[in-house]
Amino acid sequence: MLKEFRDFIIKGNALQLAIGVILAVAFGAVVVAFTEGILMAFIAAIVGRPDFNALAFDLNGTPIQYGRVLTALINLVLVGSILFFVVKAVNRVVPPAKAPETDHELLAQIRDELRTRPPRVEATMQPSSARAY
Repeated sequence: MLKEFRDFIIKGNALQLAIGVILAVAFGAVVVAFTEGILMAFIAAIVGRPDFNALAFDLNGTPIQYGRVLTALINLVLVGSILFFVVKAVNRVVPPAKAPETDHELLAQIRDELRTRPPRVEATMQPSSARAY
């Protein structure tokens, strides 16, 4: 069972997914630090409030903290825009593979791929070993 687990982890998809998750967590921390340390300072210079997390109002004695939502929305827009530009840059460098447009093109690609493979050696059947049904 340990060998099966090791083979699963070594496969590219599981390893790439783990690396992606780790990078996403690190990227999120950088974005939060940028938002809290730089972006919110610029907003504080314009608006006059250094921290949106403190914005709240009371509703029947219960504090409704809408400032946290504003900060989370700023983080979301920032992460989304950065990821958009990263994906756009990657697509410019490495264009995605073009999928076949029709079934005929797909079948032609399969045919061409089969032509490049070496022929399969099939076992010949002896008449004495053939079964009659």
